[in-house]
Amino acid sequence: MIIVIQCAAGKQDHAGHLQTRDGRNVMFVAKPDAAPANTGQLFARPDDVSDTGKSWRTVLHEYSAAPGANLLGLLPAWRLYRNPAYRMLADHCGTDCLYILSAGWGLIRADFLTPDYDITFSSDRKVEPFKRRDRREVFEDFSLPPGIDDDIVFFGGRGYIPLFCRLTANVQGARTIFYAGNTLSGDVAPGCRLRRYERRFTNWHYQCARHYVEGRLPV
Repeated sequence: MIIVIQCAAGKQDHAGHLQTRDGRNVMFVAKPDAAPANTGQLFARPDDVSDTGKSWRTVLHEYSAAPGANLLGLLPAWRLYRNPAYRMLADHCGTDCLYILSAGWGLIRADFLTPDYDITFSSDRKVEPFKRRDRREVFEDFSLPPGIDDDIVFFGGRGYIPLFCRLTANVQGARTIFYAGNTLSGDVAPGCRLRRYERRFTNWHYQCARHYVEGRLPV
């Protein structure tokens, strides 16, 4: 069984950053051109070209694969987010069977070294526009490696369901999506089993994940 949970805005204060050649931290956002001016750091999209000539996504992939002493201090994805639900799930199924669905990076395994970023699908009015990724906006998102035939369970908001479906479309196992709020029709997530979880409230998916770990939500 593979568990997937959506990412979160709240990240650790000591989260590391990728850096430019001149030593500036890179903050990844959805619309860098709309970000506030800041000479101390560079705003960029994950698929923008870095000052090495490679995309930042490629730079990150290569760094995470061979971090050496990890001088940039990047955290594995399960430790990047503040909410304890990520640690709970890592303890429950192991980092090799836990993935985070990131609005910036796609599907990343829990042990993938991940820099600080601020990209979301949230439609909350409090979210600054330069951080919001449109659901139709195409990134070169990371996806599951080929050959996976495990069943997959996903905990996440409606804004993340289309990306989850796209990045797991070739999986052979059953895909189950837990969602909250009004009943969804099957055409929202073709090929997936939809399981409604109570009413919708802020961060409901953390409680849902906890109930799953406790055995209160059979798939």
